[in-house]
Amino acid sequence: MVMPYESTGRTAQKSRTRLALVTAARDLLAAGLTPRVDDAAQRAGISRTTAYRYFPNQRSLLLAAQPTISPDSLLPPEAPADPVARLDALMTAFARYNFTWEPQLRAALRLSLEPSGDQPVLRQGRAIGWIAEALAPLRESHPHVDVGRLAVAIRSATGIETLIWLVDIAGYTREQATDTVKATARALLDAAVTRAG
Repeated sequence: MVMPYESTGRTAQKSRTRLALVTAARDLLAAGLTPRVDDAAQRAGISRTTAYRYFPNQRSLLLAAQPTISPDSLLPPEAPADPVARLDALMTAFARYNFTWEPQLRAALRLSLEPSGDQPVLRQGRAIGWIAEALAPLRESHPHVDVGRLAVAIRSATGIETLIWLVDIAGYTREQATDTVKATARALLDAAVTRAG
């Protein structure tokens, strides 16, 4: 969310300053730190006073550091027609996407678990749409399957939260975690098709 300070005066310079602070926060997150506004300011070479004009607190900084540009689709250009193969391809790409943005997503997850009167930090994002796109052939082959509901179920069991648990608690490698979420997605698809049949 752009603050009024950023929308007046030298807006191009202010956009560059904001971007420098967000980039610094992302770099610090990637290094395993949870940056405060002061940390991002120091890393970006920007005064603390200036940084607080853009981000009044750590929460607002970390929100800005979340991934904001998501592709419309995670399926390859020549995606297969078979729903199982499409879902496997999507889950591989989705896990890769989550691991690419892992530091930012971990920070968002941490913030969302803290008691606060603010809106939730985790955003719905595009994952449900990506999954529904992978399942689209079911609308013709299995019209009784509720693709939207199935997409939500698959997302609930395969997102960053699940990947973090698999890596941190179960001790899986990222490859093993990816294989697990793919198998979970397939199992949910198989169950939905069986129930509909």
